[in-house]
Amino acid sequence: MEEYVNLMLISHSREVANGLKEMIEQVATNIKVVAIGGTANGEIGTDVATICKALEEIEEEGSTLIFYDIGSAKMNASLALELKELPDVEIVEAPLVEGSYLAAVKASIGKSAQDIKQKLEQYFPNFFQDM
Repeated sequence: MEEYVNLMLISHSREVANGLKEMIEQVATNIKVVAIGGTANGEIGTDVATICKALEEIEEEGSTLIFYDIGSAKMNASLALELKELPDVEIVEAPLVEGSYLAAVKASIGKSAQDIKQKLEQYFPNFFQDM
């Protein structure tokens, strides 16, 4: 049975998250993409409660790979994962745009979430570590 892979895009900007989602959906029509951008009140930033709510919407629909733009987005995603305790959801250490786009292409041809995560983290080694 083919694994279903979801992508969650977390950005400090609603426009960035939604624009990237639109771009990905044009090349990978058979996967679910959830875009989370900005805070609950429409400001720049990220919000743990919004991430938790989005995780609830996709938790029963296969594995989910989370991509983020900068540090506090990762921190909030990590906190949301601790609160929700979801085994099939992982944060990927790869750039938001390039990583999620490549993940979408790989997921659309049937690659597993684990394979995608592993390959991306090999392809983008220490991407966030050298900043």
